[in-house]
Amino acid sequence: MSSRHPFAAFAAALFAAALLPPQTAVAQNWAPTRPVELVVAVSPGGGIDRMARSIQKIIQDHKLVEQPVNVVNKPGGASTIAQVYLHHRAGDAHVIEIAATSLLTNRIIGRSPFDYTAFTPIVMLSEEYIGFLVRADALFRNGRDLVSQFKSNPEALPIGIATAAGNTNHIAAALIAKAAGADVRKLKIVVFGSGGESTTALLGNHVGLVTTPSANGIPHLQAGRMRMLGVAAPKRLDGALSVVPTWKEQGVDAVVANWRPVIAPRGLTPAQIGYWETVFSKVVQTPEWKTELAASGAVPNFMRSHELAGHFGAEQKRFRVTLTELGMAQPL
Repeated sequence: MSSRHPFAAFAAALFAAALLPPQTAVAQNWAPTRPVELVVAVSPGGGIDRMARSIQKIIQDHKLVEQPVNVVNKPGGASTIAQVYLHHRAGDAHVIEIAATSLLTNRIIGRSPFDYTAFTPIVMLSEEYIGFLVRADALFRNGRDLVSQFKSNPEALPIGIATAAGNTNHIAAALIAKAAGADVRKLKIVVFGSGGESTTALLGNHVGLVTTPSANGIPHLQAGRMRMLGVAAPKRLDGALSVVPTWKEQGVDAVVANWRPVIAPRGLTPAQIGYWETVFSKVVQTPEWKTELAASGAVPNFMRSHELAGHFGAEQKRFRVTLTELGMAQPL
């Protein structure tokens, strides 16, 4: 029985590689060839915009991408305008977006025709858990007091959220009301254009409760203007929020976060996905990124593309349950 000489096998492999189409070799070593658009679905100055500009600076300072990276604002329609923009750029890995939970909730409630499967998941960056804020002089002293209010008269408490009904701020309030045995459709939700507007309304006593990413409350907590009754996190947060009990500590199993993923148009190649995974894996290791998270109150939760796709699927099912109970989910 004969066998091929190792050199002959090696030569055959080289010959076979030479016969591959030129684009195959290019795809295995993809990198941007023109400026990159880092899309955000909010106006300049918003939370996602600030994060995008921090990422832009990290990429530039550490020379992680050879081409320029420009932040492109596409506000409006509760993120649907940005989603449409990405949808029209199929196969273009020079366009990426820092997205939010509206990627899922918009589709569930019928605001957008696209769900997460219409895009390419790249990485998950971080999560911002939802906090429950009241004025410092409010009658509610803790989460149990709020549960009692929801149980007795849910419609009597105006709840401020930003920036659209059916988002995770709304879902978080509904989960606590559901735990109290209340009819979640009776919640009195007041929608504001930003988290700043909702907290201003709370200080003015125009609403009695605000549900918002917990870091938004830090300045008010430190100034003694507000109290945070609970945070919808799996464990206590660090820093200024370490004094705030989780809902789990108060007997309610509620975990809700505004997460920050990076997505791209549909149709990217494995090499293009791998390129951006590598870039962002380097971003999240920098001291500047860790400082950004500490300042924003976000929690690191890095996921690569495959894991992120599974996370999107699980979260979509979970959000649909609550949004159906709220009477907002569209039929499948």
